[in-house]
Amino acid sequence: MVLPPTFVAGFHDEAAVRQMKYNRFGATGLLVSHLSIGTGGFCQQYGDYSINQCKEALHKAIKSGVNFIDTAPWYGHGVSEEVLGKCLEGIPRQAYYVATKVGRYQPDPKLMFDFSAGKTRESIELSLKKLGVEYIDLLQAHDIEFDKSLSTVLQETLPVLDEARRTGKAKFIGVTGYPVFTLAECIEKSRVKIDTILSYCRLSLIDTTLLQYLPDFKARDLGVINAAGLCMGLLTDEGPQPWHPAPQFIKDICVEANEYCKANNVSLARLATHYCYQQSGPDTTLVGMNNVDLVCANLDVLYNGIDSHEQQVLTDVLMRFFSKLKIGNWEQENNKFKETLP
Repeated sequence: MVLPPTFVAGFHDEAAVRQMKYNRFGATGLLVSHLSIGTGGFCQQYGDYSINQCKEALHKAIKSGVNFIDTAPWYGHGVSEEVLGKCLEGIPRQAYYVATKVGRYQPDPKLMFDFSAGKTRESIELSLKKLGVEYIDLLQAHDIEFDKSLSTVLQETLPVLDEARRTGKAKFIGVTGYPVFTLAECIEKSRVKIDTILSYCRLSLIDTTLLQYLPDFKARDLGVINAAGLCMGLLTDEGPQPWHPAPQFIKDICVEANEYCKANNVSLARLATHYCYQQSGPDTTLVGMNNVDLVCANLDVLYNGIDSHEQQVLTDVLMRFFSKLKIGNWEQENNKFKETLP
């Protein structure tokens, strides 16, 4: 295996880096690790955490060959970026690509979304400061479906991201969102060149909508990030946080599947993670990891897969439980929330 450009002799575990799979990231010219690290858990959004555990997890992941990190001002409402900046201390800048976002900020619905040019410029500068970097590898417009007509994203947000790209504050720009059709619509309408898309919870055991759009995204040579394959906690052994937007019938099916897995001494999270790693379309699978145990568990599934017993349980779970789901998403709930926004 040829070492990627992010390899730093004396810092990385060279054997681990050679073991990692790297994929071409659209037309960006970057080679990104098949597994990437999300930092939604670098705050209390997903329960308790400690900065030391986050730092240990990040250093373990990067030294093991993971080279793509994703964060956002929305995660912890500024906390995640700040914690990530502290955790990046001691890691050579060459060793990683860092992505952050603009557009989604505060818990108050009146202040949650702001896709205006002025706020976008302000957000970029604050992200650079919190992360402690001179440039951001990937700047993304966050959850663009909440711009009610996409007009502000198209006319203000993306041009400012392009401005950041031209001035060297960003290398590449992208869009993120839950409804995949909105990502496709934005790509189609944008006059600004978009480099990547991030889709979350839409290529998992309960929903595979992203697969319908992958041929077009690939034809456009976009970098594709598959995020939140565990569906923000739905497909974990512990279950989701109370704020999770999924309707109760989806939560109930996931609980039934999890109980079946436990009865068979199998981790639902392992099965869901393995499923994501096996998908050939996305360039990287973005997984939230805020402690070393999670990093090691994800690396284990990536390299060793699942055994025959786990494979049988996975087949059972898909047939007995998730096949019952006529709808495995919560777009309707998102639309209801969108209608309440100012």
